[in-house]
Amino acid sequence: MEGEVAIRLGFFFGVLAAVAAWEVIAPRRPLTDRKGRRWFANLSLAAIDTSLARLALPVLPLDMAMRAREGGWGILNAFVLPQWVGIVVAVIVLDLVIYLQHVLFHFLPIFWRLHRMHHTDLDVDVTTGNRFHPLEIIVSQGIKLAAVALLGAPVTAVIAFEVTLNATSMFNHGNIRIPPALDRWLRLVVVTPDMHRVHHSIVPHETNSNFGFNLPWWDRLAGTYRPQPEGGHGGMTIGLKEFRSPEMLTLPRLLVQPFRSP
Repeated sequence: MEGEVAIRLGFFFGVLAAVAAWEVIAPRRPLTDRKGRRWFANLSLAAIDTSLARLALPVLPLDMAMRAREGGWGILNAFVLPQWVGIVVAVIVLDLVIYLQHVLFHFLPIFWRLHRMHHTDLDVDVTTGNRFHPLEIIVSQGIKLAAVALLGAPVTAVIAFEVTLNATSMFNHGNIRIPPALDRWLRLVVVTPDMHRVHHSIVPHETNSNFGFNLPWWDRLAGTYRPQPEGGHGGMTIGLKEFRSPEMLTLPRLLVQPFRSP
């Protein structure tokens, strides 16, 4: 679709700059690791992931949505619905798919080897929202392609979902302070940084909670919601106990991490 890349890049850099500025003005926690090294690794991974996904996969979710529309594939294309209804339903269902995928990546050992790299960041900030192993991105894209085809998601819904997913991932990983009263209201409709930060705790039962990226409802419905870390946000330790050495967290080491034992 013409302009899709420009839209995505515009939102990416806009949200990255806005949340990064917010982190300077009102940080939630003091950083414990070198910011320059972490940012280089995390943003380099974002560039590698994007490039590899476009090279490795014959189609992207947007292409699949176009093919589904032209071929009349998918559940939504079997019904005559107002356009806005199809878009809203598709965005909500795709978000549920991402929630279920996230749970799967935690509890299937072969997928956890790919996903654990995301959890090895010793701090959580806006760049952590882009810290994913390239192989995880390819698997995730495959799942999204299947979901888009099966659902028959509208093109507009896929663009909206992809842009929103990337934006909320950077927002809810942000090291930003939000007044508690406002946070309680916000997390009724969107995953907030304080809600998602619990997911990055070193404590296993906290790591295995709050799996949502966009919508907070799935965690509440599935019983995986945990409102606060036991040690408080100021006292919690972030990361995984097996990967604490900064030397293990350089970009080359992160890329081979799934193939190495802790």
